[in-house]
Amino acid sequence: MTARIVSILVPLYNEEEFIVPILERVFAAPLPEGLDREVIVVDDGSTDGSAEAAEEALARWPGQVRLLRHGGNRGKGAAIRTALEAARGEFCLIQDADLEYDPRDYVKLLKPLLEGKADAVYGSRFLVAGERRVLYFWHSLANRILTTVCNLASDLNLTDVWTCYKACRTSLLKSIPLRSDRFGIEPELTIKLAKRQVRIYETPISYHGRTYEEGKKIGAGDAIAALWVILRYWLSSDIYKGAGPAVLEAFTNAPRFNRWMADTIRPFLGEEVLEIGAGIGNLSRHLAPRRRLYIATDIDPEHLARLSTRLQHRPNLEIRRVDLARAEDFQALAGRVDTVVCLNVVEHVEDDLGALRNLFTALRPGGRAVVLVPHDQRIYGTLDEALGHFRRYSHRELSGKMEQAGFRVERLLEFNRVSRPGWWVAGRLLKRRTISPAALWLFDRLVWLWRRIDRLLPWGATSLIAVGRKPGRDFAESAHRRAEFAA
Repeated sequence: MTARIVSILVPLYNEEEFIVPILERVFAAPLPEGLDREVIVVDDGSTDGSAEAAEEALARWPGQVRLLRHGGNRGKGAAIRTALEAARGEFCLIQDADLEYDPRDYVKLLKPLLEGKADAVYGSRFLVAGERRVLYFWHSLANRILTTVCNLASDLNLTDVWTCYKACRTSLLKSIPLRSDRFGIEPELTIKLAKRQVRIYETPISYHGRTYEEGKKIGAGDAIAALWVILRYWLSSDIYKGAGPAVLEAFTNAPRFNRWMADTIRPFLGEEVLEIGAGIGNLSRHLAPRRRLYIATDIDPEHLARLSTRLQHRPNLEIRRVDLARAEDFQALAGRVDTVVCLNVVEHVEDDLGALRNLFTALRPGGRAVVLVPHDQRIYGTLDEALGHFRRYSHRELSGKMEQAGFRVERLLEFNRVSRPGWWVAGRLLKRRTISPAALWLFDRLVWLWRRIDRLLPWGATSLIAVGRKPGRDFAESAHRRAEFAA
């Protein structure tokens, strides 16, 4: 069986004396059973013999150590980004190149990740356990103050934001845009992890701090800069790479709009529901209650992890990786549910007819598919391109393809007329590629009004909703009555 790998990221700057001894400790440290290690050292423009000393490690541990170099000193954050880009492991663990932190703590750091309880683990120097060298009072006080300020911004209760020892799932780290070059990487990462609502654990570690005479590098200037970093990322929504996930995150802060969409399709749902493309659960959290079974699916591992966190309290929930474009992903789901919900997904699949046939496969005879897609190719623009839309649909095209897939189309609803002018202006006129969080926030606050006037507006809708039934025995009577009542 292939071992799982942890990538140990070592930012290196002017640690000629310590780099080889710390690597010796890294390789001597025990790891949890079934886990192997790779070490990535990034020399950040050292002016002493650090790079040459690190070269020795390549010969001592062939194939296990990689050395990357910056042409000049860019800072710890920049070095971590470079190492992260090269990481191949399932998990990443940051290891400073000095001897302040003890690699024998790796087991404690990695255990919650391996057990699936945590997405990130912080090694705290201030939890009561292990041993630590007693040093500067004012340095410790500044650390606690800055940790408190960072906790205020992130709504966490960490005891040590500035710890070197942070372990995390690699795919999660790689999905977060990290901007800080220096020690601001610590609060930036913490705030962005908190905004992603991941599961963060702390574990006590040993700490053998250095004095400034011995080479400690963080100083008062870094503490002042950290306050700016905390303010900047507290106010920022820059927590995803790519437009698609960023839009999903923006809609997390639009609960009224999500509720409007959920209320629109809820009357057509049965007791056992499969949601395709659940994303981070913006609709799932409204639709899953009172179902006998709710299967939330996506293809993005980070979305699936976020679903597990947001909906972990629901006993009726099953989370699976399902690709709408892959017929084989539906083999285990064939005939399993009485309702399929597919919102804003079909337009992302080039073979949309094949995708609809896959939805058909998952339904029992008499079951329903509720499919929401963007409406009207005439307003297709840069927003659609950024979101990965192949097309927008007309009434005729959507109903025609549903019927080709085998469905009997019962209803074709227009949804959300009010946003159509704004979509056209942003995507066609202004050539925008992202949705403004501020504009979405304002739009969401007025949903009470939009719900009342939407059907009265004289132009077409932004979205279409098709409700199609799979021919066969009648759908569950309770679901049928709800749909008839809504009609």
